[in-house]
Amino acid sequence: MKLSAHRRALALAGTAVAALLAGAVPAATAEQATVAAPDIPVANVKQHLADLQSIASANGGNRAHGRTGYKASIDFVKAKLDAAGFTTTVQQFTYNGSTGYNLIADWPGGDPNQVVMAGSHLDSVTSGPGINDNGSGSAAILETALAVSRSGYQPTKHLRFGWWGAEELGLVGSKYYVNNLPATERAKFSGYLNFDMIGSPNPGYFVYDDDPVIEQTFKNYFAGIGVPTEIETEGDGRSDHASFKNVGIPVGGLFTGASRVKTSAQVQKWGGTATAFDRCYHSSCDTTSNINDTALDRNSDAVAHAIWTLSGTTTQPPGTVFENTADVSIPDNGSAVTSAVTVTGRTGNAPSNLPVAVNIVHTYIGDLQVQLVAPDGTAYTLKAYGTGGSADNINTTYTVNASSEVANGTWLLRVQDNAAVDTGYINSFKLTFP
Repeated sequence: MKLSAHRRALALAGTAVAALLAGAVPAATAEQATVAAPDIPVANVKQHLADLQSIASANGGNRAHGRTGYKASIDFVKAKLDAAGFTTTVQQFTYNGSTGYNLIADWPGGDPNQVVMAGSHLDSVTSGPGINDNGSGSAAILETALAVSRSGYQPTKHLRFGWWGAEELGLVGSKYYVNNLPATERAKFSGYLNFDMIGSPNPGYFVYDDDPVIEQTFKNYFAGIGVPTEIETEGDGRSDHASFKNVGIPVGGLFTGASRVKTSAQVQKWGGTATAFDRCYHSSCDTTSNINDTALDRNSDAVAHAIWTLSGTTTQPPGTVFENTADVSIPDNGSAVTSAVTVTGRTGNAPSNLPVAVNIVHTYIGDLQVQLVAPDGTAYTLKAYGTGGSADNINTTYTVNASSEVANGTWLLRVQDNAAVDTGYINSFKLTFP
């Protein structure tokens, strides 16, 4: 970054059927049309990092712009992609009197007028090998690209990957790439995904706050594995996504933290220590020992999830079910709790007869108030407090006139226990869009 598994796979990844709340694990259904992203083997990603470390060690300890280690890094990645069937292009530019290189890899097929691109800068600073910054992002998208090849994935949209030069000197390579794209080519981008420092040794889990669809795709993934996220602020505008954003291309990405110190609240949330997210940021100790394997694994899987989700079928067929099967405890005579599903791929508003299937295990349902909350915050009462008496459990499909609500977005089942003694939990919550 420029100065200034552990996953639960969604049953089918074309739809981001995930909860916003940490710990709420979604379930998708067979009606969805696209295949799930594969698990990205972290061992493979780590091997790429070991190879980049070896390149740095053999070339003066770094992989910086204008140095032999950078060109060797480009050649290494290109050879992997060529062997996997990608169409690769090396783009040359000049900066500070030295030749720089971008590597672009296109996966054959997909709609050329809808391009989903993932990118990472491949250069390091001169003071170290740059294994977290940014071997981590470069290795993750390399392994994801190889997974595309291994799986024979045939996305609806066209897939492109990029490795940028001279990012550490001011986003030079990505700016060169974008500035040399004709306006007609820029207009073909559905989105650009940036991955810069995704294996920090004392990691946080940060999501770029840019394009809302891309942002939500990442949030959905992490919610699905029970990992809370925060909006990324430390590196905002300081990595290659800024080059794309500045010309109107939708962008998003992931980050695990650099030199900023993790707060006590973040330690409680993510573990680790109240020290820098990456104590070796831009230092000689940014080696293969400067990687948190869990963060690298989770983020590599998130890379694949986003690429498969955003490049696949975008419209859901009729009868699609969006379901959350994660148990949510309902505190006795306590505050409201929610279960969430995120609806994507629909057009227009929700139907006037939206089926809402509610399964709640509870020993006295008269204590409960149950509401459906639309993405805009509008609440629809499904069951009022005081109704149902001493009966056990709710296993009912309600019908809601939701025709004034936009279909796409995160819908909540909100439940509150308003009296003492009896307890229970939300077992599942399901919306079916006819």
